[in-house]
Amino acid sequence: MDYRIISIGALSAHPLWGEKEPVRTGHATTTLIRTRDRVILVDPGLPSQALAARLQERAKLAPAAVTDVFLTSFRPDARRALDLFDDATWWVHNDERERVGVMLASTLRRIAQDAPGDEDDPIRAAIERDIVILQRCKPAPDHLADHVDIFPLPGVSPGTCGLLLEEPRATTLVCGDAIPTMEHLQQGQVLPNCADYDKAKESFQEAVEIADFLILGRDNIVANPTRRAF
Repeated sequence: MDYRIISIGALSAHPLWGEKEPVRTGHATTTLIRTRDRVILVDPGLPSQALAARLQERAKLAPAAVTDVFLTSFRPDARRALDLFDDATWWVHNDERERVGVMLASTLRRIAQDAPGDEDDPIRAAIERDIVILQRCKPAPDHLADHVDIFPLPGVSPGTCGLLLEEPRATTLVCGDAIPTMEHLQQGQVLPNCADYDKAKESFQEAVEIADFLILGRDNIVANPTRRAF
């Protein structure tokens, strides 16, 4: 197994930099994981054209080579380039799939009741597109590939889920937004707009306890500062 960062993500507004409103386009960190027979891309957050270029630059890969796409959450800026990987299998944690599905269906019913004849409502159209995407996403199995296991990290979203990469001498955790940036890691902070703040704090702690290296949701890969140096 090998892995590498394809694109370092960014928060649209970084609360620990004192930013209260969006000042940039947010996008998730995108990670590539290659096993004996799988090519897994995590959180394709860039626009399709940009991500295709990054895949070629960082791994000499075409989008068609990707066999699986894993979403750490269903947030829009973690899946912006999903359509680039139409031949791949799309995965998301079952809790995220179920909870987000209920919210989308409820919102769509409310819109249909409030404006039953407005088929051109852009909000309605966006929700319908999200439902189609979510229906295509499969519930991720506990064991995604050789040495690649899912690691639930609920809180920031209902079913935020990372991937635990096991190597002979170290473990690496793809964190998603459970730990978004180096500043959040250093200060022990989670994002303020959590679905469940207490669960997010618990997930943060579990992530720090289990891994030697952390791939942060909107930042680079870092050595776990709580672990002793190798």
